[in-house]
Amino acid sequence: MSIVLWTAVVLIGGAGSVLRFLTDGAVQGGRDFPLGTLAVNVSGAVILGLITGLALGHDAALLAEDRQHRTAAVNVIASLALGVAAAALGRLVGTHL
Repeated sequence: MSIVLWTAVVLIGGAGSVLRFLTDGAVQGGRDFPLGTLAVNVSGAVILGLITGLALGHDAALLAEDRQHRTAAVNVIASLALGVAAAALGRLVGTHL
């Protein structure tokens, strides 16, 4: 990777983290439910979907579009379960350091 690409990743990542922080604070407003976190996660998913759609175009087929519904469902469920498990493991390790 070139230094230009690394610099772009650092700058975009930094800007993204500041925007997430500001969005969370603006939306949360002292509520008990983590509405700010939900808003950040959903808006991030929309942006990732937009970028993916722009990058892949109309000709790229997703698993569900290839009628691989079972594989797509297993992928989603496994990703969610493993993501939550990985976060729990990271928290456990973090509390013991």
